[in-house]
Amino acid sequence: QVQLAESGGGSVQAGDSLRLSCTASGTAVGVMGWFRQAPGKDREYVAAIRFDRPSLKYSDSVKGRFTISRDNSKRAVYLQMNNLKPEDTAVYYCVLKKAFSGAPMEQVRFDVWGQGTQVTVSS
Repeated sequence: QVQLAESGGGSVQAGDSLRLSCTASGTAVGVMGWFRQAPGKDREYVAAIRFDRPSLKYSDSVKGRFTISRDNSKRAVYLQMNNLKPEDTAVYYCVLKKAFSGAPMEQVRFDVWGQGTQVTVSS
């Protein structure tokens, strides 16, 4: 059974940091990443990273503040979020693509989605 186990969400103040973690089980991993969805807004790509080579991509809204990393041995992906802003408030979803298709990272159709973890940033 394919599963994504997310952790690390919470409530913080603007300027604080949080680290999200996600571990995959039951499947091969080509690409893992994160999306987010704020109340009343469309789902938004955040970042993704390939597991077979050092390739990653951030959305413009988080570039310079968030860092995505991976641990191949654990089939895990992490999102270090620094200098958080109220507009970062959202449910963050871990995503996985079993085999990289060659599409730009932000256009990858991910196979598996986690249940989501809430991140709330207050001003």
